[in-house]
Amino acid sequence: MPATTRIAVLADIHHGPDLPTKRGSAALPLLERFSAFVAETAPDLVLELGDRISDEAPDVDRRRMAEVADALRALPVPVVSVCGNHDLVHLPAEENGALLGQPMRHRMVELEGLLVVLWQAEARLRPERGFALAEGDLAWLEATLAAADRPVLLASHLPLSGQAQTGNHYFENQPELAGYAEQPAIRRVLDRCPVPILAIAGHVHWNSVTLVDGIAHLTVQSLTETFTTSPEPAAAMALLELGQQARLQVLGNDPFACTLPFAGPRRRWLAPLVPEPARAPAAAADGVAEASRPPASLRLSS
Repeated sequence: MPATTRIAVLADIHHGPDLPTKRGSAALPLLERFSAFVAETAPDLVLELGDRISDEAPDVDRRRMAEVADALRALPVPVVSVCGNHDLVHLPAEENGALLGQPMRHRMVELEGLLVVLWQAEARLRPERGFALAEGDLAWLEATLAAADRPVLLASHLPLSGQAQTGNHYFENQPELAGYAEQPAIRRVLDRCPVPILAIAGHVHWNSVTLVDGIAHLTVQSLTETFTTSPEPAAAMALLELGQQARLQVLGNDPFACTLPFAGPRRRWLAPLVPEPARAPAAAADGVAEASRPPASLRLSS
């Protein structure tokens, strides 16, 4: 891959009303600021991670989605998007795509030395089951990653890491809504990817990096979120640079940066230890019950 591939990232625009933790009325002015950010940073691509609107009603959602689409189309570089859960409440994926002028389905964008995989997995929230994959979602991802011939940037609306949500305003008390029910199966598919892979998502409205099986998972803060920056919106605008390293820099009122290995040899973690079966308590010569000691397989060697 070239020395660096530069991707501007925008997450969770939430154009709509002002809510207790979202400044929806600031979305369009902030998109104008994002346009200046893109002109200044000159990325190869803009990646938009979904939840373009805060849903209210079909006609209102359609108008707001069109306004966001107009702002994205005016950017001077190509834009690729995925759908978020709020985008799909009243508008199907096909209508999202028609307004945005791009297909809203699983697809790949080939850049020199980099494959951008847009995984449009089922993002509609079902009250009876939360977020669950649709038939074919996982099979498409597995086949696509197995055939990858260059490093992969995997983009989705929902995070795929299963990261802890401690401290998250929305998800600490309902972590099951921060990702897919099939997260263990997704993890196995990602672990079998034969090339370097980095995953990026929105949805959880904070900046984070989580390492799972040696794979970095990034999330980017929402453009209009206020739970970390109250009373001002986060105004989060990110630049992701991918080469031998992956460098993410998020600007705005909730700044964040991290640098990680990317295009070198894949670092695979050893499988977690399996604890030995618990043994019956027994008095030890030193007066410490054997049951209080860690199993032999978990004790540290000196």
